[in-house]
Amino acid sequence: MIQRKTHLDSLAIGLLIACCAFWGLQQILIKTTVAEVPPMWQASIRMIGATVLLWLWCVWRRVPLFERDGTLWPGLLAGLLFSGEFAGIYLGLQHTSASRLTVFLYTAPFWVSLLLPRWVPAERLRGFQWLGLFIAFSGVVLAFSEGFAHMSSSQLIGDGMALAAGMLWGLTTLTLRTTRLATASAEKTLFYQVAVTAAMCPVLSLGLGEHWGFSYSAWAWTSIGLQTVVGAFASYLAWMWLLRHYPATQMSSFTFLTPLFALVFGVALLKEPLTAQLIVALIGVALGIVLVNRRPAVQRTA
Repeated sequence: MIQRKTHLDSLAIGLLIACCAFWGLQQILIKTTVAEVPPMWQASIRMIGATVLLWLWCVWRRVPLFERDGTLWPGLLAGLLFSGEFAGIYLGLQHTSASRLTVFLYTAPFWVSLLLPRWVPAERLRGFQWLGLFIAFSGVVLAFSEGFAHMSSSQLIGDGMALAAGMLWGLTTLTLRTTRLATASAEKTLFYQVAVTAAMCPVLSLGLGEHWGFSYSAWAWTSIGLQTVVGAFASYLAWMWLLRHYPATQMSSFTFLTPLFALVFGVALLKEPLTAQLIVALIGVALGIVLVNRRPAVQRTA
């Protein structure tokens, strides 16, 4: 029986911040590589590599992956949702900027907060927590609002793909928490997702007529290596473990840090300007996360 916690502790908060920091960098890695490596072929290499790494990890840790435990169908569903999310990310980055895509991708917590309490009442947000979620997302939108005025049809396509990816991410989380996957190991839960995506991405790549190759620059391989080892393997394995032990709605609020990490990395690595708008946005996200994770007052008994 898994011992679930009602609030995030220091371990969970530390892991979430580390994951969000890398996910913010990850969007920049994909964007800077997609011009050289076709998007779905890039995703294929990444997910095939992650599947192999995860399988080796499970062999080393003696984690069973193929025993019958009733998780096959929900696992395949989670995998299909996960692969759809990544198709939206990689293809969307051809049409819109990494920062804009990240904003729309991180609408996922709203899907989790709206739908998960219908199956898991303990995950229901209270009034001040909804306020916190709204403030956090408003901070993210504020951070990117300067670019919203200059839109093209291509950018609208990219934004639409990002919104769809965010919805699919939220539905993936819902599947993980409300089916037999909730009792499966973090490794098996992640294996369903990366393995199905590793099977789907090459098919999509071929359907889009992408050129396959391996003769890429050192930077492209460094980018794909980081996306594979840290992104699709280590950080997602940590996320799956956290989902099994901590409240998903509170975890989801932390993901609003990712778009702001993407902006910070943009300032540091791409020399983008640091504006007052960004500072206000950072404060808003921090306040929102504090409100969402605020402990409810203890009821006094007579």
